[in-house]
Amino acid sequence: MRWDAQALLEEPGKAPAAAPALLPLAGLVRSVTTPEFAGVTFHEVTAKSVLNKVPAGSRMPFEWTINPYRGCSHACVYCFARKTHTYLDFDAGLDFDSQVVVKVNAAEVLRKELAKPSWARQQVALGTNTDPYQRAEGRYRLMPGIISALADSGTPLSILTKGTLLARDIPLLKSAAAQVPVGLGISLAMTDETLSEAVEPGTPGPRARLKLVSRLREAGLPCGVMAMPILPWLSDSDEALDSLFASLAAAGATGVTAGALYLKPGTREWFMGWLAANHPHLAGKYRRLYGQGSYASKEYRMWLAGKVRYFKARHGFQSGSGFSHRDVDDPRGEEARYPDGSIPQQAMPREAQPGGIARDGSPAAGVQSALF
Repeated sequence: MRWDAQALLEEPGKAPAAAPALLPLAGLVRSVTTPEFAGVTFHEVTAKSVLNKVPAGSRMPFEWTINPYRGCSHACVYCFARKTHTYLDFDAGLDFDSQVVVKVNAAEVLRKELAKPSWARQQVALGTNTDPYQRAEGRYRLMPGIISALADSGTPLSILTKGTLLARDIPLLKSAAAQVPVGLGISLAMTDETLSEAVEPGTPGPRARLKLVSRLREAGLPCGVMAMPILPWLSDSDEALDSLFASLAAAGATGVTAGALYLKPGTREWFMGWLAANHPHLAGKYRRLYGQGSYASKEYRMWLAGKVRYFKARHGFQSGSGFSHRDVDDPRGEEARYPDGSIPQQAMPREAQPGGIARDGSPAAGVQSALF
């Protein structure tokens, strides 16, 4: 069945593509379902802006973000971004997985924003909130236009994804890398296919993502790996960590950042519900480990830090190439640690950029803050 024939709330005698708005979403054009994505509704919207400036107090190594999708069919039970869906009057649980907002005019709007005289060509990051290469990208094809717009404007870019659909755009990324600094990151924190299917059911499996790392490296592109989250008692054993770092080294990853599960509000409730249903013997351990906060205890993070250092060294990764728990007294610091290869390495410094923006010494962008 054609995608264009799948608008919701069809009315007799009317074209289905003109379905009335189901939700008070700004710019809503239509809501779509299709058998290809059973259980998922896509809310197509026209955005007025797609570049998101992140507060200067954030620690991220980039200053702007783009999120062409909100909500994510990857359905990762641990996704830190779940809470952001409640800003749209969706819930942080099933709605996050099944109600996906698509900014269908993202590339067109971006080109206009990048053409403004005030645009200073600061780095733009994609994949900071929801995955730009989730399955729907195969239909909407937003990323080629976004990548081209950034490269053509002289803007450095980075992409973080679990989606192997990124391979489709390797030729475009190679071309972009000849124009501007490009960073690429793959999110992969386990090699156990069964566990991966349980906790991130909508994603390509670990073997597929490892193959993607290899393809990117063979194409001459950088590829760091975000090995996050490491799940206490599920993916933190010596065997699991050894397998992970050995596989990443064999695939040619340029760097690795590893860190423990982060349970912020919204994510915590959904993950703990999953844990109680699937691993009830661990529920009490997690409650004690995390207490009332979002981070695992300092003792656990110190223990994990030692494990990660050992296995990184064992498999040839430099100790400084993106270890997220270097400062165990400051767990929020992990949010700013991106692995080698995932952030453009030759981005133009602020003071040298058009527009004369001076460097103020503070980290620029924030995964938590650039949500829209």
